[in-house]
Amino acid sequence: MISGEGIFIESVDCGKKIIRYALTIKGIVQGVGFRPYLYRLAKSLSLGGYVRNTADGVYAEIEGESTACQRFIDALKHHPPVRARIQSIHVEERPREGEADFHIVASSRGRRNALVSPDMGICAACAAEIADKSNRRYRYAFTNCTDCGPRFTIIRETPYDRKNTTMAAFVMCPACRQEYEDPLDRRFHAQPNACPACGPELYFYKAGERQEGDPLLLFDECIREGGIVAVKGLGGYHLACDACNPEAVSRLRRRKLRYEKPFALMMRDLNTAKRFCWVDSQEEAALLDARKPIVLLRRKEEGRIAEEVAPGNQRLGVMLPYTPLHCLIMENNQVLVMTSANISDRPMIYDDAEAAGSLFAIAEAMLTHNREIFRRVDDSVCLVAAGQTRMIRRARGYAPEPLRLEGNRSVILALGAQQKNTFCLAKGEDAFLSGHIGDLDDPDTERFYEREIESYLRLFSARPEVVACDLHPDYVSSRYARRFKKELPVYQIQHHHAHFASVLAEHNLKEKAVGLIFDGTGYGEDGTLWGGEALWGDIAGTERIGHLLPAPLLGGEAAIREPWRMALAMVYLACGKEEALEYFAQQGDKAALLLQAGERGINAPATTGAGRLFDAVAALAGVRTHTTYEGQAAIDLEQVLDDSAAGSYGFDIAWEGDMMIFDWRQLIRDVVRDARKGLRCGEIAAKFHRAVVQLLADVSLLARKHYGSGRVVLSGGVFQNAYLLDHGVARLKNSGFEVYTNAKVPANDGGISFGQAAAASRRLAS
Repeated sequence: MISGEGIFIESVDCGKKIIRYALTIKGIVQGVGFRPYLYRLAKSLSLGGYVRNTADGVYAEIEGESTACQRFIDALKHHPPVRARIQSIHVEERPREGEADFHIVASSRGRRNALVSPDMGICAACAAEIADKSNRRYRYAFTNCTDCGPRFTIIRETPYDRKNTTMAAFVMCPACRQEYEDPLDRRFHAQPNACPACGPELYFYKAGERQEGDPLLLFDECIREGGIVAVKGLGGYHLACDACNPEAVSRLRRRKLRYEKPFALMMRDLNTAKRFCWVDSQEEAALLDARKPIVLLRRKEEGRIAEEVAPGNQRLGVMLPYTPLHCLIMENNQVLVMTSANISDRPMIYDDAEAAGSLFAIAEAMLTHNREIFRRVDDSVCLVAAGQTRMIRRARGYAPEPLRLEGNRSVILALGAQQKNTFCLAKGEDAFLSGHIGDLDDPDTERFYEREIESYLRLFSARPEVVACDLHPDYVSSRYARRFKKELPVYQIQHHHAHFASVLAEHNLKEKAVGLIFDGTGYGEDGTLWGGEALWGDIAGTERIGHLLPAPLLGGEAAIREPWRMALAMVYLACGKEEALEYFAQQGDKAALLLQAGERGINAPATTGAGRLFDAVAALAGVRTHTTYEGQAAIDLEQVLDDSAAGSYGFDIAWEGDMMIFDWRQLIRDVVRDARKGLRCGEIAAKFHRAVVQLLADVSLLARKHYGSGRVVLSGGVFQNAYLLDHGVARLKNSGFEVYTNAKVPANDGGISFGQAAAASRRLAS
């Protein structure tokens, strides 16, 4: 076998003059210009044969001089099409047929196993065409080629042929058909190929009525007047307005019921992004990547962007135009809010009828078109921290490209968490992590979740053999898992073990490691709420070796929405009841009643959640006492951090048998002291973050002494904090540790399903 990275080719015999080979190619090889590439390659080497899409990938036969055949295979192995992701190439010798010409034949059918390409951002060639007045696609919003355009959002089933996509409704004109059939054209077999004469059209509506005139000019006029426009994009509708118009942004917030959570922005180009934000080389690469994710960038103070876009936040979520339509609407607009079209925390609207029926309650106008979106896909979000680009939300441009799950031999359906849900369908070594689903508390999101699971099972011809879910009995995903219990094994994977396993599987780490898993809350093996955990183990299983000192959630889940309650509980435990009531005197009788209920164990479940400690410190420092979205207090605490301030707080680490307890009581006493002295919140935030970094190092050193391992895994939503990643990873590496973190998979609950699949696979194997 000749092996490359994930590529395996049987040895070929170059001794024969004329030879014929059959090649079976698997990976993301449909919808990326693969057959045209093979056609041109074969023609350039004077080889005969044919190529076709199959339900598994691409199949080709080549015939000609043995040296030319070998050059064909070498080129395929080392220089495939830029958008392709080859997993394997299997080569077998075939009897010669005397075939001198090479051609593309119709796709074969059968059991569907082909990988599906994600949607791809507009390429430079298409961008140049829509800006060229002499080109027939000048200002055409649906221009695409084999290097870019819609894929996953329009495909109904494999193989990836036009008749299996929502473009089947559009018959190509003679000019487009000629491009489609010309092997030397970059639109050769580009399935969404279209032009103004035969393709989708734009429409502009106001108050539900279609408007006469150029839809793009009408869009610009509405934005200039301070309007909100619903824009039909690649995987759903967005809501757009002028990001420099505070009144428009505030109106959008009120109507969308999204009071403080930051809005995403679309900026005209890289230079515009650099005008408003600090952009380093890695962030620039992420912005310009063909997948075009939203990148979290540090904002410049002198920018004119309305504070209402991201209140109190030092970072802006920025993406560049990724479709021809976006390029056109950004011609006369520097920066637009471009947020999902939904009511806060509900699924993004992608259906035209639903959009027409509901979005005019938010938007004054709608820019839409008649190309159907088959599948809802949200924008992806990433952050550059500790030297790596890290997924915060993995969706458009990435899903459904598989992650590798080495050694898996089963079909596993992993159902994910309750918040930031994704699911993962593992089929052999391909792990198809779904795009962002959302919070399953919402009934519409739950229905979307169930439909998307069914869609993935059909698209990838998969029948689950094993189901994996969270330990929490009341999660929607756990209830969904129980449907399979009579027919299939159902593995319950503890929440923090799934975070841990997601990192190990991403790095294909088989050895045991120490896991520091910090998040808000997750259901523990003892039935309590975990969230500040030290684990020891591997993908198959872990043991808990340490955790934060527990504190009660006073009033239950209300304490997550009102961080002052968490602060009250922690001051009570650290300083006593009198001090706690005095500190929170402004809460009146409410504080006393909460403490009384907590003392009696009424609606006050204990938690070791690290996120709750961040909440408490944020409240004590005067940063935030109430929140309007998940993680807001912790995010704000990071935002106010003044790294020029001196000093650090500290944790005490005590032992209860073999269990480390990370005691925060002295830290809380010190925060209370500093807050009473009037220390700025930025200084308190800095001292607290340094204490957490030191805790990571101290726990890792103790674990290395006890277990002899220098491998440390960091995961959980707390590790979306750029300061903790930058400083925590550096501190651990300086102490001689190998540090493993999430990058391709979100560290938040969006990565849970991948970890569940990995853990279930390893348990099956063992």
